[in-house]
Amino acid sequence: MVEARHRAERADYGVDAPYAPAFMMLAGLCLLAISVTRLWFAASRPAAVSVAAPGLGGLWLLLNAATFLHTTRAGKFAVWRELLDELQLTGAERLLDIGCGRGAVLLMAAKRLPQGRAVGVDRWSSTDQSGNAEDVTRRNAALEGVADRIELRTADMRELPFDADTFDVVVSSLAIHNVAGATERAKALREAARVLRPGGRLMIADIRHIRTYASVLEACGLTITARRSLGVRFWYAFGPWAATRLVVATKTVAAS
Repeated sequence: MVEARHRAERADYGVDAPYAPAFMMLAGLCLLAISVTRLWFAASRPAAVSVAAPGLGGLWLLLNAATFLHTTRAGKFAVWRELLDELQLTGAERLLDIGCGRGAVLLMAAKRLPQGRAVGVDRWSSTDQSGNAEDVTRRNAALEGVADRIELRTADMRELPFDADTFDVVVSSLAIHNVAGATERAKALREAARVLRPGGRLMIADIRHIRTYASVLEACGLTITARRSLGVRFWYAFGPWAATRLVVATKTVAAS
């Protein structure tokens, strides 16, 4: 009973783009049903291809859904723990999470900032993440024991409500690609560069546009120090084409 109550009170970070795995599972089950129906009700021996094709397609979609759910519920957390460790934070930094959602990265960072501050901005869209809402993030922060170390703002990442050179670290996970249009995404990247202090570090993990992100950041005067895939634990389908990629940059001059 006590253990069950403890599990119920754990922070919950929802599911990224919840419609995607739901569609994969539904389509996969439908294809499997077609395969079984053809095999079961055929008047004569059905052609192997007519049975196997939808069956294999259904299993493939279910495998993709399982990979997606593992990433959103476990894999991305393991990867971000490693990424935050790479930053070697002193514990006194001021960190900004752009598109913080329910706080998966924000609160993980806050635990590393006993004398610092973790600030999250979001527009709280439940399309991009299930149950995404400011009060949910605050509840997660309380459950994680870092409510006194965070600050939340409702804001558009293209117009951040902060002065220039405000943050030692800026991070973003699976958020910037949700902004429609390359020009608008570039605005968000320029804002990230603007609020980062000289000498500060930026980490963006996203499923698309990483090469373009790097180019925009370089144009802002940042130095790209890494650009890579984050591996199988951060796949959103079963294959490297669905990999999340990372760009890391350092601000050496005032952003333009």
